Amino acid sequence: METTIEKAAGLLEEASALVNERLETLLPSATEEPTRLHEAIRHSVFAGGKRFRPALMIAVGKAFGSAADKLLSTAAALEMIHAYSLIHDDLPAMDDDSLRRGKPTCHVEFGEATAILAGDLLQTLAFKAIAEDATLPDAIKVKLISELAAAAGSPSGMVAGQQLDLDAEGSAGIIEEEELERIHLCKTGAMIRASARCGAIIAEAGDEESETVAEFASHLGLIFQITDDLLDVTETTETLGKTAGKDAEALKATYPSVFGVHEARNMAMSHYWRANEALERLSIPTTDLLELVEFIMMRDK
Repeated sequence: METTIEKAAGLLEEASALVNERLETLLPSATEEPTRLHEAIRHSVFAGGKRFRPALMIAVGKAFGSAADKLLSTAAALEMIHAYSLIHDDLPAMDDDSLRRGKPTCHVEFGEATAILAGDLLQTLAFKAIAEDATLPDAIKVKLISELAAAAGSPSGMVAGQQLDLDAEGSAGIIEEEELERIHLCKTGAMIRASARCGAIIAEAGDEESETVAEFASHLGLIFQITDDLLDVTETTETLGKTAGKDAEALKATYPSVFGVHEARNMAMSHYWRANEALERLSIPTTDLLELVEFIMMRDK
């Protein structure tokens, strides 16, 4: 019998295959000029990865009754935004990392200037993918674009979180739990929350259910960040596919650095139970969503 983790891995693999197929149609060919730029975005987008955000969006959309074909362009757009954020996050001015998903980072492979442009291009292509999605009515597309822009931007989105994270470097001994949570509700949580909300928007879920899904996804985002922080101090570079120990080297304010490994694990478990409680209030099939939560709790990379 399949375990919950194996079922979740299957969900991620299925979503990844569908989203990769859609990305192939939405991204410029590597042979199209300017080829270096297009090679760079493909290097980063198709370097691997779990496709967790698109998988979450697809799972929510299907749970609320949406047809799969209506979900795929927005799912691909979410992955484009995520890939852009990783390209920029790895730059020398940010985290200065040379390895991502077991491969050289974009700026190492193509140069810093092209990497910046690759991130810029992926961001614009994400919104284009939603705007040109013929399967969705215009009103839904406007809601999706607004949702994604808010989640990727500021004052409560990913870019805001990145800035807050930079501002907090070196403050591990003095930062408060509330401030650390705010950083990661923005930096990591905003895009995970948007992934769930976009699935609900496409399925035209009611306001109350959409808010409950967003609550669930907020806890899931914090689980994701806490486990990511823990993996940085407990796993190897070979396992992670990125440089282990970078957070400590950069004096980042992380859950293990602020609270210790044991308490960080307890905090992840607390958010696990709160995510499950939110799902219990929904009148939709939640098996796939529960399996994704289990997967993130138990992941080793």
